[in-house]
Amino acid sequence: MKRTGTLCLGLALVLSAATMSRAQSAQAAAGSDVYHVQFAKAVPGEAAALAKALATPDPQAPMPGHVIVLRHQQGDDWDFCVIEHLGSKATVDGKPAPANPARPFTAWHTDTFVSGPAWDEFARAMGLTGDKGTSVYSVAVWRAAANQREQLAQLLTQADAGAKVPVSRVMLQHLEGGPWTYLAIDRFNSWQDFAASQAASAATSGSGQDGWSEIRKYATYHHDTLADRIAPK
Repeated sequence: MKRTGTLCLGLALVLSAATMSRAQSAQAAAGSDVYHVQFAKAVPGEAAALAKALATPDPQAPMPGHVIVLRHQQGDDWDFCVIEHLGSKATVDGKPAPANPARPFTAWHTDTFVSGPAWDEFARAMGLTGDKGTSVYSVAVWRAAANQREQLAQLLTQADAGAKVPVSRVMLQHLEGGPWTYLAIDRFNSWQDFAASQAASAATSGSGQDGWSEIRKYATYHHDTLADRIAPK
C-alpha cells in the first residue's frame, strides 16, 4: 500500500523492535517485528478514491501483501487505518520518494512505527486467512499514565475469561511517531458477535470490579473506533 506522505528526516533512522529496551511484560505483548501504522482522513468527497489508492498493492513494499486496510464505521476522526508489516526492522531516509497516488485524496494522515508479533500471528488474529470479509474490528489507541506502561500492557493483553463470543486481539507498541503508547485491535467474527460482547460487558461496566474500571487506572486517554476491512478481501 502507498503511504500518504514522504518521511523526510534528513538522516537514516533505524528502528528495531528486537533491540529496544522494555519491561518483560511489554516485550511479550509487543513482539519482535516492526509495523507501520497510518491513520488517514480523506478530502471531502474523495473517500472512495482514497480507499482505492490505499488498497492498491505497492510494488515497492518491503513485505508485499503484508498489509491490512481498515475503514472507519464509528468513533475517531480518521477514515482509514493502514497497518503494514515491515519485517524485523525499518529504515527511513531522506531520499525523494516517488509520487504517491493517495496524496491528492488525503486531507491529513499520521505515521507511527510500532513493534508487534510475527506476520503469521498477526494475520491469523486479524482474520486474513480464511475470513469471508465479515469481521468487525475495534481499533483503540491508548496512552499510558506515567510509570504505568507495564500495568497497562498487561491488561491490554489479558484474555477475558468471561467472553461470550470469540475475540482475537493484537496489541502493537509505539516505537516512533504518534502520541499514543499502544494500539489494541479486537476482531469479532461478525456484527452479531460484537453486539453480544457489548451486551455482556455493559452488565458489569462501572461496577469498580470489572475490566472497564481497572484499565482506566493506568491510562491518560484512549480512542476507540469500530471498523470493517477493505483490504485484503
